[in-house]
Amino acid sequence: MDTREWALLIFTILGQIAAGSLLVLLIVRAFAVRMAGVDQADRFTNGPLYIIFPIMGLALLSSLLHLGNPLNIAKAVPNLGTSWLSREVVIAVVFVILVGVYALMQWRKIGNNVLRTVIGWITGLLGLVQVYGMGMVYMIRTQPAWNTLATPVSFLVTALLLGVATIAAALIVNNALLNKGDKKDEQQLEMLRKALQGLAIASIALLGVEFLVTPLYMAYLPSQGVEAMQSLEMMVGTFGVIFALRLIFVFVGAGILATYIYRNASILGKEGTLSTLVFSALILILTGEVMGRFIFYATHVRIGL
Repeated sequence: MDTREWALLIFTILGQIAAGSLLVLLIVRAFAVRMAGVDQADRFTNGPLYIIFPIMGLALLSSLLHLGNPLNIAKAVPNLGTSWLSREVVIAVVFVILVGVYALMQWRKIGNNVLRTVIGWITGLLGLVQVYGMGMVYMIRTQPAWNTLATPVSFLVTALLLGVATIAAALIVNNALLNKGDKKDEQQLEMLRKALQGLAIASIALLGVEFLVTPLYMAYLPSQGVEAMQSLEMMVGTFGVIFALRLIFVFVGAGILATYIYRNASILGKEGTLSTLVFSALILILTGEVMGRFIFYATHVRIGL
């Protein structure tokens, strides 16, 4: 891949992490509010919230390597009605602004809880629209390996899976910061254990979707012409080792380790083990999804010149 495609890889992965993390965190916060009230829920989730803005900021910075000139962003606005690329750029910019606004409102307690929650969910839903827009950018007739329903679906699954793993790790770090020293906040620890169990279940479910989409996609490609078949041959041939490692990493991280996270989260005093499992799962899932995105860009074959 050339530099421009590496920039797209970084942009799409980081953008999907940001979108997936915010949506997952909003769901976790909703359960935390019901479990322990607004104040405890904010203590539980505000720390992880603050990492989403810099992640999305880095995504936008990486996109500049693809655009070449930052001023090219402004050129996207007139084409909103006809171009998914223009929509993707504009939505990403609006999304990062709203993430910053929501984080500031949570930090400074601007407005009441209802207002902040509404702003959060509007931002979270916009993040989903951003991921959908990313997928639609690649629905191009001259790129048969991209022009399938698997593209937007896989982008969405990647966003949610990386969001689950990222928020699980962020909650671990936040809990460690809140519980420094000998005095432990038992309510925070209980919320952490419950949240990790829920996130582990979500991880396993998303893994199932990903492992359903992948073989269906591979079985579909041969029916889409010579160019799509060439993409499939590169996927299992030239990049076969990377493809296999990607599946193994995601399976171990989102499946096997998630199962152990669920089991250990129900046992008191297992915070150290949970930390190791969660961060190992994040590293494996992230590595696997980066490999998958590399294959996505490296194996496409254009129809014609």
